[in-house]
Parts: sequence; structure tokens; C-alpha cells
Amino acid sequence: MNYKQTVDWLYEKLPMFQRAGVSAYKKDLGNITALMYHLGNPHTQFKSIHVAGTNGKGSTSHLLASVLQDSGYKTGLTTSPHLKDFRERIRVNGKICPEEFIIEFVRKNGEFIESLKASFFEVSIAMAFEYFAKEKVDIAVIETGLGGRLDSTNIITPVLSVITNIGLDHMSILGDTLPEIALEKAGIIKPNIPVVIGESNTEIHSVFVQKAKETGSEIVFAEDFNHPEYESDLIGIYQKKNKKTVLTAIDVLRKSGFEIPEKSILKGFLQVISTTGLRGRWEILQKNPLIVADTAHNPHGLVEIKKQLEITDYENLHLVLGFVNDKDVLSILNFFPSTAHYYFSAPDVPRKLLIEELKKIIPESWKANYYRTVKEALIAAKTSAQSQDLIYIGGSTFVVAEVI
Repeated sequence: MNYKQTVDWLYEKLPMFQRAGVSAYKKDLGNITALMYHLGNPHTQFKSIHVAGTNGKGSTSHLLASVLQDSGYKTGLTTSPHLKDFRERIRVNGKICPEEFIIEFVRKNGEFIESLKASFFEVSIAMAFEYFAKEKVDIAVIETGLGGRLDSTNIITPVLSVITNIGLDHMSILGDTLPEIALEKAGIIKPNIPVVIGESNTEIHSVFVQKAKETGSEIVFAEDFNHPEYESDLIGIYQKKNKKTVLTAIDVLRKSGFEIPEKSILKGFLQVISTTGLRGRWEILQKNPLIVADTAHNPHGLVEIKKQLEITDYENLHLVLGFVNDKDVLSILNFFPSTAHYYFSAPDVPRKLLIEELKKIIPESWKANYYRTVKEALIAAKTSAQSQDLIYIGGSTFVVAEVI
């Protein structure tokens, strides 16, 4: 098989949460444990940092990787989902893994993978761990996929755990309340391993404290510290919280022996995008009219987008939006002004919310138009927008992926 055939095999043979939804989620670590044993336990051959959270874990992971790389550490990074190329999930020093590695991994292990009935995410994580061990990385930043306690990444014993924040998302899997979700995320806290909490509140604070007490882990709340403001090429205002989390994590890493110079923090923050390839976080695609894409897709993330829109200058707002079918669309749309111009479409994935269903939800009084594809919706928005207008693209990671 060539690379395209190999990736097609992964999509066709393995259940993928991003495409299939809850049915693809495995609620135990049995498969990943078996995969690691089959591969010779590569996850034990490098140091790691484990990052969980409802929002911000991708940006936080990329910021950490950028700083560590500039500090001279050979740095692995695995995040999900990918936007354009499967290999975005597996990077070493910012470079995606070669196609040949993916092809060879599937060739050697495909039969075993099928026998396990492993999920797409389990296999992608196994690949990442195998590649990091093969490349002999000094440290790998590992972003959880969903939750924490039962996430496939939770087989590692990191040098540091980071939990960015807790919001109401994936409630059918993680729980109906913030404390329930916090407890699932807190499952990444390991015995005697320090943990940094990015954002907390009175409702969930005790969940983290209790878990850290049970595991004998030092717990550090980023909100308790003041750090200088560092500029970054990640320009969304919500990145302030992620940067504060990362700076607190760096403090803890330094105490444990990592040498992270000040100049590497400065450069690492300024060059996150070019160093790590991160995209889709308040990403400016064009000016005049201003076109911005962002992957925020749940209330906890969209409240930050609302704040960003409020401080952005524009004449008229054009929203190019699409959704997957397990989202509460009306709750998402509450974060956008009803007076905006809406261009609705459906992302090209099995989980997409069909236009026919979307039309039943959207109030008739809105300035809403519907398009067969994301591309057609964006073309229509560009045609209508004037030079001082803003076109925002979002609603789903898959919508952003199609555009960029």
C-alpha cells in the first residue's frame, strides 16, 4: 500500500470518534496496553508531559513543545485531531513523521490491529509512541484525546501532568456536571508526579486537590502565580490563559531539572506556529475583508470567541458555520449575534449535521443562507463581504480543516 491507501485503510477499518462519534470511544485501556506490549512498550523509552482539559490543551501542548525544542530538547508532540494530513498527529521537533513510517507501521502491525478491533485513536497513539521511541526524543508532549482517566494516552507515566480547564463537553461520555468531568480529567494525575491546573473554580477545585492528595502529587494552580506577559504568534485573547498555564508548567519543569532559558521562552512563544505547525486558533487567513478561522466548538471555548469578536473592529459580521450532529447547535449560536449574516453548510464527514436538519433549527428571522459545501458557503461570504467586514469560519474542527 502507498501512503494514501494506508490512511484510507485506517479510516475504513478503525472506528474513529471524530467521524463516527461515541460508538468509536473505548472505555478502557485494554487495547492500548496490548498494543504497547506488542510493540515492546515504546512509551517507557522517553520522558513525557501529559496534557488534558476541555479547551486549550492543543495550544498549551504546542506552546510547551515550542519552548522545549528551542531549549535544545529533541521534542515529540502528539495532538488530535489533525486538520489536513494524518501525520500532523505525530511530530518530532516540529516536523511531521514521514509517510514511510506510517506505511511500514501498518504493514507490520495491521493484522494485530484488526484482531484487537482497535480504534483509530488507539492506533494513532501507538504510532506516536513508537515513532518517539524510534527517534529517541528527550521529551514528548502528549495531548489526551478525550477525557483523561480512560484515554489511550493515559498509559504513560509523565514527568508532569497539566490540566488546562474544565467545561461542559462530551457529556454523554464524561459526565453531566463539572465535578464529574473534572474527575475524569484528573485521572491523568499519577502517584508522586506534579500536576499543574490551568483554570479552576470553587465547583471543581476540591476534585483536583483530593485526587492529588490520594496520589501524593504536588498540585500547582496557575491562577495563584503572576507571570510577565510574553508575546506570541498565537494572537487570540484566550491564549493569555494558555500562556499562563505553560509558564507555570515551565516553573515546575525547571525545579525538576529541565534547563529552560528565558530566551527560549521568548522565542518559543513568538514562533509557535512556525515551530510546531499549529493552525486554526484565531488564524487570520486574509485581510480586507478580514477572514478568521477558529476550531472552538463548545460553550467553554466559544465564550472566548465571543470576547474576541467584541474587541475586533469590523463593519459587518459574516459567519461561515457547520456542525457535527451531536452538538447543541442553538447553544453554540447563542455566542454569535443574531444580526450577523449566516452561511450554513455541512462538513464533509459522516457525523455532519445535515442542512435539512439545520434548517429546522435556525430561526426564520435570521439572515441565513444554506450551501451544499463549506467551499460554496465561503465563496458566498466572500462575494457578499465588503473590505471592512469580518468573515468568521468555525462551528466545527472539520469546517476549519476544509478551509485551510
